[in-house]
Amino acid sequence: MATRAIWKGSLKVGSLDVGIKLYGAVKDRNAHFHILEDRTGSRVRQRMVRESGEEVAHKKIQKGYEIEPGTFVVVEEKDLERMKPPESRDIETLRFVPSQEIGNEWYDRPYYLGPDDDDDTNYFAFVEALQKSNAVGIVRWVMRGKAYVGALTTQDDYLLLIKMRYSQEVQPSQDLAPPSGPALDQKELRMAKELVSALEGKFEPAEFHDDYRERVLHFVEAKAKGKHPRLPIIKERTTGASLDDQLTKSLAALKRGPEKRVA
Repeated sequence: MATRAIWKGSLKVGSLDVGIKLYGAVKDRNAHFHILEDRTGSRVRQRMVRESGEEVAHKKIQKGYEIEPGTFVVVEEKDLERMKPPESRDIETLRFVPSQEIGNEWYDRPYYLGPDDDDDTNYFAFVEALQKSNAVGIVRWVMRGKAYVGALTTQDDYLLLIKMRYSQEVQPSQDLAPPSGPALDQKELRMAKELVSALEGKFEPAEFHDDYRERVLHFVEAKAKGKHPRLPIIKERTTGASLDDQLTKSLAALKRGPEKRVA
C-alpha cells in the first residue's frame, strides 16, 4: 500500500495473532476556508470570551456538563483522563455474524488493515477464510484514548475494518411515522418497477464527483488570476405533479436517452 499507516497493532482472532497496520480508506477533500477580516485580509483567530465580550485566558477555562438549563457539573481534565479506556494495541474479535444482520445505519468510517509482519501468511490465510465465510467479524479496539467497535470484512484481498456506531447513536427505523395516504394502484407500482429496471447498471465510481467542490476550486482559481467568473443561477424544482405524472415523465425521459433529456 502506498498510503501511510496511521496506527499499528495486532488483530486477535481466537488463538490467532496477526500483526496489522491501519490505513485510512477515505480522505477529506472538502474545500476549507480561513476566516479573514474583510478590510485588511488578515486571518482572524477565534478566542474564548465571556457573554460580556471580555476574553478569558485559556488557563481559566473549565468544562461543564449541563444537567438542566443554566446548571452545570464541572468536570476537570484530569478526571476525564482517568476515565479513558486503557491503551492497547489489540483489535479483539468478539464473534462472527452473517453479513446481512448488520444494517447500513450501523456503519460509520472505513479503514484498511494491511499486514505488518514480514511473514504475512497468517494474514492472507485469514483474509481468504473470511472471504469464503460470508460473515462479518465484530471487533473492538482502543485507539488514541477512545474505545471503538467495528465490523471486519474484506475488500480486494485485504481486510476492511469499518468503525460502527454505538446503539445510543442509531435511530431505529421503527421510530419513523408509518406510511400514510392512499395505497398505490397497480399502474403506479408497475411504472415504479419499470423506472427501477430502466436505471439498472453497474456501479462506476469514476462517474461520481463532488461537483460543488470542483466549482468552488475553479471559481477560486479564476479569481486568483484576476478574473470574475459568472455563476449560473440554480432554478428550484417544482413538485406539484401527481405520482402518476412524475413516473410517466421520468420513464419518458429515460427512453429519450441522456442527450435528449430536458432538465
